[in-house]
Amino acid sequence: MFQSFEEFLAASRAQIPLVWFIINLSLTAVLSLILSKIYVRYGVSLSNRRLFGRNFLLITMTTMLIITIVKSSLALSLGLVGALSIIRFRAAIKEPEELAYLFLAISIGLGFGANQGLITVIAFFVIAVIVILVKKLSHKTYENQNLHLTISSHNPRKIGVEKIVETLKNHCSAVNLKRLDEANEIVEASFLVEFLDFEQLNEAKMALQQLDEKLKFSFLDD
Repeated sequence: MFQSFEEFLAASRAQIPLVWFIINLSLTAVLSLILSKIYVRYGVSLSNRRLFGRNFLLITMTTMLIITIVKSSLALSLGLVGALSIIRFRAAIKEPEELAYLFLAISIGLGFGANQGLITVIAFFVIAVIVILVKKLSHKTYENQNLHLTISSHNPRKIGVEKIVETLKNHCSAVNLKRLDEANEIVEASFLVEFLDFEQLNEAKMALQQLDEKLKFSFLDD
């Protein structure tokens, strides 16, 4: 039985057409670059989107290569399960949007690796059109919020988020809390804020300094 099972594994190995592999790999690279451009242009993540988007090309092409090789052999499929069981990924995904785009990048690689190029291309462009339309329709909500504001305090018991938000509302035309990280010794909050002029920004800065002289904050153009 062992010999017959060994023969079964050998017989299940299929040849990979080189021409179709090159075509699928090229299309994978093209879609990953388009996905990167969409993420940089329409993403709302506060991290460096351009730097993060560069990873999509490597992720999609690597996924496509793995699936193409693994699907050609049952023995390789079983080996992949054992290999992945000892691998631990420690990527710091800080925002759900980053994870969503990573899943889409992996899906592109899976689709072309499984030789489902037509379905993958159609699905990708449908998703891309929906993402662009949703972002354009919701752009009116954020078009007046022209600055990113990050505030960090090493005395969260004295200055909580409530005081910071209240101070900003008194000196900003619009305040939208986007992210909050809180621990025992530090609190960090990120906002989308709107100022009518530089004088209003300066007043908000002085009001924040009155809360705590050691309060750290930075303004970033949206």
